[in-house]
Amino acid sequence: MVHHSGSIQSFKQQKGMNMNKNEIKKEQPLKPSRSQTHPQNLSKHSSFNSPNQIQAQLFSAGPSASHKIAEHGRKMDKVESNLYKLSSSAFSDSCLDVGKDSYVEDSEHGTDEAQLIKAKVTIRKPEGMTKKEMKVTATPSLFFKDGKKRIDYILVYKKSSLQVEKRSTFERNLREEGLMLEREQSITNSDIMFVKIHCPWDTLCKYAERMNIRMPFRKKCYYTDWKNRTLNSLYRKTIQLRSWLPKNPMQLDKEALPDLEETDCYTAPFSRARMHHFTITNKDTFFNNSTRSRIVHHVLQRTKYEDGKTKMGINKLLNNGTYEASFPPHEGSYQSRHPIKTHGAKNHRHLLYKRWACWGMWYKYQPLDLIRRYFGEKIGLYFAWLGWYTGMLIPAAFVGLFVFLYGVFTMHSSQVSKEICQATEILMCPMCERSCMLQKLNESCIYAKVTHLFDNGGTVFFAIFMAIWATVFLEFWKRRRAVLTYDWDLIDWEEEEENVRPQFERKYAQVERVNPITGKPEPYQPFMDKLLRLMISILGIFLMISLVLTTVFAVVVYRLVAMEHFASFKWYFVKKYWQFATSGTGVCINFVIIMFLNVVYEKVAFFLTNLEQPRTELEWENSYALKMFLFQFVNLNSSIFYIAFFLGRFSGRPGKYNKLFDRWRLEECHPSGCLIDLCLQMSVIMVLKQTWNNFMELGYPLFHNWWTQHKIKRNEQVLKLPQWEKDWNLQPMNLHGLIDEYLEMVLQFGFVTIFVAAFPLAPLLALMNNIIEIRLDAYKFVTQWRRPLPARATNIGIWYGILEGIGVLAVITNAFVIAITSDYIPRFVYAFRYGPCKGQGYSQERCLKGYVNSSLSVFDLSELGPGHSGYCRYRDYRAPPWSSNPYELTLQFWHVLAARLAFIIVFEHLVFGIKSFIAYLIPDMPKDLSDRVRREKYLVQEMMYDAELEHLQKQRKCHGKHYHQEWP
Repeated sequence: MVHHSGSIQSFKQQKGMNMNKNEIKKEQPLKPSRSQTHPQNLSKHSSFNSPNQIQAQLFSAGPSASHKIAEHGRKMDKVESNLYKLSSSAFSDSCLDVGKDSYVEDSEHGTDEAQLIKAKVTIRKPEGMTKKEMKVTATPSLFFKDGKKRIDYILVYKKSSLQVEKRSTFERNLREEGLMLEREQSITNSDIMFVKIHCPWDTLCKYAERMNIRMPFRKKCYYTDWKNRTLNSLYRKTIQLRSWLPKNPMQLDKEALPDLEETDCYTAPFSRARMHHFTITNKDTFFNNSTRSRIVHHVLQRTKYEDGKTKMGINKLLNNGTYEASFPPHEGSYQSRHPIKTHGAKNHRHLLYKRWACWGMWYKYQPLDLIRRYFGEKIGLYFAWLGWYTGMLIPAAFVGLFVFLYGVFTMHSSQVSKEICQATEILMCPMCERSCMLQKLNESCIYAKVTHLFDNGGTVFFAIFMAIWATVFLEFWKRRRAVLTYDWDLIDWEEEEENVRPQFERKYAQVERVNPITGKPEPYQPFMDKLLRLMISILGIFLMISLVLTTVFAVVVYRLVAMEHFASFKWYFVKKYWQFATSGTGVCINFVIIMFLNVVYEKVAFFLTNLEQPRTELEWENSYALKMFLFQFVNLNSSIFYIAFFLGRFSGRPGKYNKLFDRWRLEECHPSGCLIDLCLQMSVIMVLKQTWNNFMELGYPLFHNWWTQHKIKRNEQVLKLPQWEKDWNLQPMNLHGLIDEYLEMVLQFGFVTIFVAAFPLAPLLALMNNIIEIRLDAYKFVTQWRRPLPARATNIGIWYGILEGIGVLAVITNAFVIAITSDYIPRFVYAFRYGPCKGQGYSQERCLKGYVNSSLSVFDLSELGPGHSGYCRYRDYRAPPWSSNPYELTLQFWHVLAARLAFIIVFEHLVFGIKSFIAYLIPDMPKDLSDRVRREKYLVQEMMYDAELEHLQKQRKCHGKHYHQEWP
């Protein structure tokens, strides 16, 4: 589910923007924006914000330890107090020089001995302490050995690796770039070495300016006119009224998440020359952990390890075995011995685990702001989209359940079901060659009632509803995304020119061309080479799709062979329900083939994508995602398309059946129709696939991490591992990032929309799965995976276009399912043209009286040879054997065919028209948000102008020079 309040409340607080310059000048810099800094509550008791406490821990041994701790604490308090004063006033006054970094880089440790600090400082909660002043537990494993320098990134390598020279050159160049490094040996494996990286203040500022990272510089200003003051009064009264109402159980409490307090600030690209513009209250927390990790990763990607244009980047060193892994560390443990309600959260990870990843939070909105702060905007947008999709499934699930229940309540009163159940004298022709006998039509009574559950009067309404629902879902997601991008300061963010992939550089290092954007020479792929590789990749895609169609054909052959055996089975139950046994075993075999081919497709898609040699990582991800979607979509839905549109359509008639290879008679639909087979196919594949995916997503990391911890616990000398080693023992995030996560949900979206006319319970099953999926993914990200790099993104990428394509395909397929697969159109034609209500219009079920008899044709069994006599019935519109043109198609057949074609055309045009009209009515960005964005840009320019003018005037005054009230 989605955390709606976090992104909407900031809008409600804005009373207006008509503020003059004098009002802007009066605004004083407040605490940093919630989107850029650590929370205030956690800063009071969090391990990674308390270097003075860690220093106390380091000097805890010795008789004079308490005196040293107290003296050091007084010094640190004095430094922090001075720093706060400087940040609030002196940063805007150039007379005071506080921009220098006090960190001095340590020399590299000459020993590989690991030093694990086991001491722990615990501050007890005294009497009278408020709820927010919680217990403090210092964790030294998030800092260097001196207890001051925070660890921003971790590199892991093996001492037995032969790439010593490359690693030494790379680390030397990292120090030249301004990073600080510290080595430490693993406690559990003597061959593993950890390189801890710290980014000092000067380096952070330098690269934040290069990367155009937006930082807070002034509190947001609002309208002050009388109209908005009146609205503000009404808003306060509304809030007061809402406080009397019962609380929304899905809403997370502010007390439960004190981390998400509103501190709206304007942001601007960071600049060292204009540092006095920004609200810097504490240099240690001005850049949050996510931003620090992104800056360090930026440096790692651009640092050379050898001389040469292409000999740079941590990715290449990971590929050639110089390093084993690189990752930002987690912010401590996600568990605590004390309850979070009384002692507070130890860190952001602990808070996410308790308020997001726990199963008890399954009905709560997601804390999207906290997710974004810890994992980055890219992962935050994935969970926002997943939560929005899950929330939108609720109305679809209720409508689908209503359609299904309508079928349940009308099942026994349906005229068609009654006629089939009462047809004790109608004999149906054998449905297989050797083992099948004549059977009475009433033996299909159960099938007819089950078919009515999915094929009833609400089917057409539900198909139209789901087509409109898909459009509304996508259009409102664009609005939701716009709100999030504004709330997360991504409106003006543009993805920087991506680095060329190392594989692309190695392949085309000899051919260079000047990049028109950067103006620098870079490797270039000739057009003919690119075209040839693309054609080979397309050919590989078609070959794999052909493999899917071959497996579907094999399953069809199995069904043709199996139905003869099940019809002659010794067990009476199997022999009686041989069609159900044939369909059920066919679905299970098809599912096993699907899961096997998915593994093959992943490797083939990876190979074909690398064969194309995409230039950047974004191009690689888009190409790989598109191939995986095409492969798995065809793999999952090919058998469903066969049952929906081909099963029983080309089987022929009694006495003239069509046979495969002149041996196996083609399969026919059940006397009650083919829709029951389609429902069975969809339900089994959807349920089994979702269950299997959820098991594999969590089962494998759980087992791997459990086994790793089990091996570590056998070493009795290990009492406690530092955080970086705990993270190393976790599973890395999937190689393909979020592609697998998006792919699973997009394929589910296809199940929900494409054949929903045949299976109205699909949205309900998807809703239940997604409620579990959100908590599974949350648990996996927080507890079982290493912390991924907090990447930025403004949208969900290529997946939005794929979702739009699925929405268009869903309209077409549902039109064909209703017109061809179901009996809706034949019943409609009979009621208006051939039934007892002919010419009167369809009014009730009595208009379908005689429909079953009208839909069955007659066959003379004597035509089969000696020993056969009498007549049998089969599903078709053909003339009886005693007519002048026996077994010719009747006029009713052509009426039904024309009605089916007309329905398809009318349905598609109607639904596409409604979809386009709705898309036109819903703007991509809310009007008030658009006005706020434009107004905010104007105010930012005004405030920066005034701040710069004020700074220069103070500078002149400081040097005793005259100044004027104009821009210098």
